[in-house]
Amino acid sequence: MVDSGIFIGVFEPLHLGHLRSILAAAGICKNLYVVIIPQPNPHPDFNITLQDKARWLQMACAELPFIQIRILDSLELPVHEPQNATSVNIELTNQKLNFVIETLALPPDSVLFTAESHPLAQPDIAPSLILKIITTPNEPEFDTQAIAQNPIANWDAIHPVARRDYTKTVAIVGGESSGKTTLVYKLANYYGASLALEMGRLYVGTDLGGRETGLQYSDYAPIALNHANAIREARANATAPITFVDTDFVTTQAFCEEYEGRTHPFLAACIDEFCLDFTIMLDNNTLWVADGMRSLGSLDARTRFEQRLLNIFERHQIKPYLIDKPDYDARYHEAIAFIDKYVLKK
Repeated sequence: MVDSGIFIGVFEPLHLGHLRSILAAAGICKNLYVVIIPQPNPHPDFNITLQDKARWLQMACAELPFIQIRILDSLELPVHEPQNATSVNIELTNQKLNFVIETLALPPDSVLFTAESHPLAQPDIAPSLILKIITTPNEPEFDTQAIAQNPIANWDAIHPVARRDYTKTVAIVGGESSGKTTLVYKLANYYGASLALEMGRLYVGTDLGGRETGLQYSDYAPIALNHANAIREARANATAPITFVDTDFVTTQAFCEEYEGRTHPFLAACIDEFCLDFTIMLDNNTLWVADGMRSLGSLDARTRFEQRLLNIFERHQIKPYLIDKPDYDARYHEAIAFIDKYVLKK
């Protein structure tokens, strides 16, 4: 066993193969420094920061104190997995290794871990490097480049702690009795996805005795906070590359404006801060069904509320996808077609 080892990687996304290699390296050194560097060709559909990747690894290795996570905002360092280069510039590689050691104040007698197939591990090259090379077994089951290029298609390979940043949120919104909650459950079952429930309805049940009679302006902020937390939990426990949200902050704002006659600044901030990836809006042209809590059942009220939603979406530069078919089953199939094409990009 060696005292100190260095494991450099991009980890975008962090997948199970990465952790298997890290654990293999950690098994033969007393302290392992995992160094995270930027992705030179980031995926255009996902905004992943170095801090995101640090969080993933810190969460995954939280109970393994001999693994320490470091960030280095520098490209083209000798990462653990094989690179496309067929030749190795030994002088340049040694300069990069010196840079890593000095910048992060790592032990100068550390070893560098690479995969078995890495060019640096070749017998005629390794002796010329300033750090000793120790290899870990290749993980052919996990194609890092393929996973990086298409995370959705390789969802099962992504480590659970990283999936929250690779699941796309899809809000289903609309007026009362537009069928949005039923559609959310149907879609969640179809895709095997997590979901965040409508918090306004739950709040009425838990804090207002089951009736909206006592609803007032001060209730909208806690409703929004509960909704934000529900979305966060649904993403953190994502079971699929898509996570469904029943209603959104725009809808809560619309109810506040409808009932209170004024815009809530906290809700406006939530709309902009907790941005959802996609919004499907259901036209309010389905049969009205009274459930004891709904109050906007007249044609005028339903039309007014729908226009209010559209106005708020425009105010916040959100472009929802409108499904205007009155048939519930047709709405379900059109939602699937939209998700497959624009969210999952099948």
